[in-house]
Amino acid sequence: MSSVAFETQRAALADVVAIPVTPFAEDGSVDRTAHRALLRRLLDGGIRTLTPNGNTGEFYALTPEERRLVTELTVEEAGERATVLVGVGHDVPTAVASARHARERGARMVMVHQPVHPYVSQAGWVDYHRAIAESVPELGVVPYVRNAQLPGARLAELADACPNVIGVKYAVPDAAKFAAFARDAGLDRFVWVAGLAEPYAPSYFSAGATGFTSGLVNVAPAVSLNMIEALRSGDYPAAMKVWEQIRRFEELRAANGSANNVTVVKEALASLGLCRRDVRPPSRQLPEEERAEVAAIASGWSL
Repeated sequence: MSSVAFETQRAALADVVAIPVTPFAEDGSVDRTAHRALLRRLLDGGIRTLTPNGNTGEFYALTPEERRLVTELTVEEAGERATVLVGVGHDVPTAVASARHARERGARMVMVHQPVHPYVSQAGWVDYHRAIAESVPELGVVPYVRNAQLPGARLAELADACPNVIGVKYAVPDAAKFAAFARDAGLDRFVWVAGLAEPYAPSYFSAGATGFTSGLVNVAPAVSLNMIEALRSGDYPAAMKVWEQIRRFEELRAANGSANNVTVVKEALASLGLCRRDVRPPSRQLPEEERAEVAAIASGWSL
């Protein structure tokens, strides 16, 4: 399949790539009604790329059945309004089964989570992604790179074998390393997505990214869209105004090794009456004394 066949998917990556939360009901199950409502809110807010089963969706805390459910709900709600990029991972057979399920349900792309295996060789990284990409040649495949040791040449090697590897979610917190990695892999060969969201988007766009992921978008879609519009037009002062607007919220998410990354987003949504604040271990709800600050930030954004 030629790269031309993936033009729609490539365009979807060069955008705000939303990572929806997975809301839970009082009994701890996935709250389907709230989930659909949150997805519709994103779509109505102008978001055109959705990633079910991302880290903000608590991928690692969901059961296989729940991951399938979240994929299905997202594809159904997206319809023709958005492109769906389904997060897959764990062992190779599980990831392949998830990718094939995504394909069957109508998703156009999969994002392969960074392997969490304690022993990841560079050649093994290629083997892992190749096994998944080759199982769904019709889908665009997006590796999620969090490994600072991985060289860009390995990504090029993967794409030589699998032409459906069309984009990269790069989440190493080092703009210089990103610039080098992208050029070593092939700057124009892939769509580069700043995988550390709005705080890193301006610096990564200056080095070649054309999209960024976002968890904050669950709370305030317009804020994320304001940033990407500024970056697309090369207006970095305007982008940095948005950066200042979201700085404290993102600092709260990033504190203590991102312990409250999802927690802060769900707390903001709870303060707006959009879903429960519940998260699953190893995440935990915010202590009472920190909730007011998150609520104040969320209410201050023009929603």
